[in-house]
Amino acid sequence: MLSLALLAFVLSLVATLWVRRLFQRWARGYDLDAPQRFYAGDTPRMGGMGMLLGWTLALAALPLLQGIGMAGNIDGTRLHFSLWLLMLLPAFAGGVVEDLTQRLRVSSRMLLTLISGLLAWALLGVSVPQLGFAWVDGLWGAWPGLGMALAVLAVTGLPHAFNIIDGYNGLAGSVALVVCLALAHVALQVGDRELAAVAVTLAAATAGFLVWNYPRGLIFAGDAGAYLWGLLIAVLSLLLVQRHPIVSPWFPMLLLIYPVWETVFSIYRKLARGDSPGMADALHLHQLVYRRLVRSVLHEDEAQSLLKRNNRTTPYLWGFMVLSVAPALLFWRYSAVLLAFCVLFAVCYVWAYLSLIRFRVPRVLQPPRE
Repeated sequence: MLSLALLAFVLSLVATLWVRRLFQRWARGYDLDAPQRFYAGDTPRMGGMGMLLGWTLALAALPLLQGIGMAGNIDGTRLHFSLWLLMLLPAFAGGVVEDLTQRLRVSSRMLLTLISGLLAWALLGVSVPQLGFAWVDGLWGAWPGLGMALAVLAVTGLPHAFNIIDGYNGLAGSVALVVCLALAHVALQVGDRELAAVAVTLAAATAGFLVWNYPRGLIFAGDAGAYLWGLLIAVLSLLLVQRHPIVSPWFPMLLLIYPVWETVFSIYRKLARGDSPGMADALHLHQLVYRRLVRSVLHEDEAQSLLKRNNRTTPYLWGFMVLSVAPALLFWRYSAVLLAFCVLFAVCYVWAYLSLIRFRVPRVLQPPRE
């Protein structure tokens, strides 16, 4: 499996650089007054293409690696690799169109991810067979349509959750990398080397992309990259829980609570203001950290100043990953404990958000003055 990961990393590294050079002339930045813009100049947003090439080519080479004894005990027939690619196609294609034109409507992108979610159910059979609590699982099991609907909702929504947190260099990529490694760890614990291979390969492809994305910001993941992470991680999580009842369904929920809660909270605050949930704004947690915690870098070159502030934002959000990933890995079998940590994360998030909004940042979070 190490050979597979190394191959995916190298392929993604090279492919992302090639994609950057190929699409540099078509690089199209957000409008100068757009709330999503926190960088200067026009940077290609096609990093998702490089990651897809790295992930796809590495898994396609699995039979060759097995032939020379470098792929370990992985049953390639259980991967159903072509079905994964077919499931990805609608949403990823929409992400590419949006990255190139920035003219694809939110409703169209939601429809395309919904189609991918339905394909995940139809082709890969994803479902949520249990909720991890005996007192409700009996009722839940009596209505299998509920598990199917929840699975389709997860596959449809997670790509947009990753898109929301993909605001600064390395942020969404580091979340995806850590989550994939955590999923691979638990998959190996339960003996599912095939799912572990998919997760490790995606983690390695993400690492190859991050070489160019963080800290220099030479290329962005774009919508296609966020959709790639969201779709694959959602399906990996669902299949892991579905195949192995010992794994609590709250394990992937806690792993992904940061992008999921960011999305839920954003929908709530927009609806509370009377705005459309699909309207872009600059009030996400990472954007508040950028404005309220990361002090301005004094530099004659505005582009360099924005880049340095951008890069300083991501490490603040790594703390939220620690709050979710560490307990998820420790208690991946215990639903009650995992649910408690989900609630704790939500409370900590709201506390941090309100503190930033009200300019009451705790002293421990305040950066030293320069």
